[in-house]
Amino acid sequence: MLDMATYYTVEEVAKELRVSVETVRRYIKRKELTAISVGGVYRIPVEDFKRFVEARRTDKPEESK
Repeated sequence: MLDMATYYTVEEVAKELRVSVETVRRYIKRKELTAISVGGVYRIPVEDFKRFVEARRTDKPEESK
């Protein structure tokens, strides 16, 4: 059985990031944020959300060239 605790709704992600629901949907449509569509409603895997946030951190050490 699918554990819905491992998924966020668009509204939960928007609240966590303090952005609008429309902004989260834009991230999904641009394929910047991974989501699945269940009955026309998006669900965002927790691990994908964590990767999305981590990729945007500004305090990451610079990669060696």
